[in-house]
Amino acid sequence: QVQLVESGGGLVQPGGSLRLSCVASGSIFSINAMGWYRQVPGKEREPVAVITSGDTNYADSVKGRFTISRDNAKNTVYLQMNSLKPEDTAVYYCKAELAKHGSRWYEDYWGQGTQVTVSS
Repeated sequence: QVQLVESGGGLVQPGGSLRLSCVASGSIFSINAMGWYRQVPGKEREPVAVITSGDTNYADSVKGRFTISRDNAKNTVYLQMNSLKPEDTAVYYCKAELAKHGSRWYEDYWGQGTQVTVSS
């Protein structure tokens, strides 16, 4: 059993900051990529930022404002969001590409999502 749990969402004013966290737990052998995605009603889920062992990638809309990082010892990924805009409002989901103990395969696991609302 593998579980991803996000935290840190909430309501913030434009220009403010939030820090999201996502902890992966369970029978995990290895984690490859971890990332953050977001979704608004009526639209497809879109990638925000992804981090692997040696690289990070960001959506153009968040470059220079968001920073993704991870703590491998804690199986945790973070998303520091600065200079937030109303258009950043969405449900943010964490995803991990990981292999469970006893498995040869890497599979994608998702968290339940955390709401981020940017409004004055």
